Amino acid sequence: MPRINLLPWREAERKKRQRDFGVAMAGGVVAAIAVVLLTMFAYSQMISAQEARNARLTSEIKELEKSITEIDGLERQKERLLARMEIIEQLQKSRPEIVHLFDEIARQLPEGVYLTGLKQTGTRVEVRGVAQSSTRVSALMRQIDASEWMADPEVDRVETTQSGASRQAEFVVYLKQESKGEDDMEIGR
Repeated sequence: MPRINLLPWREAERKKRQRDFGVAMAGGVVAAIAVVLLTMFAYSQMISAQEARNARLTSEIKELEKSITEIDGLERQKERLLARMEIIEQLQKSRPEIVHLFDEIARQLPEGVYLTGLKQTGTRVEVRGVAQSSTRVSALMRQIDASEWMADPEVDRVETTQSGASRQAEFVVYLKQESKGEDDMEIGR
């Protein structure tokens, strides 16, 4: 005889399927939450690692900027020192020139001309003096023009004044000091 089960088996099967579905759903939700948490953890680790690299780069950039500033300061100091050395070198080269200028002025000074003042600005020299006549001043100009250490004489003024029983000419003459190279100086000696 066939056996017939009259128990509500469909109802039990439905409850079992609902329970299995609930367990699977809870497992899926737990798995999804775990995946989301692991992803968030991995991204937070990557972000913190990148922030640490950025902080290191920032500190290195600051140190490099300090080094650049220091190098710029050293470059400026080097330029100043080179400029000083160049000025000192020029002064060393021009030191004997003033001796030659005074020697040449003494040689080229005609008789009857007396100097009262000399003033040098760069290569331009102002010569003040007194001469017995204005022709003596023109003789001085010719002598200066013929000199190898002086050139381009210019008369600023010549005034004839009466001094006691004699007349004299007060003058101001400008001239240019010629500088000679070291080879020319040795030949000229």
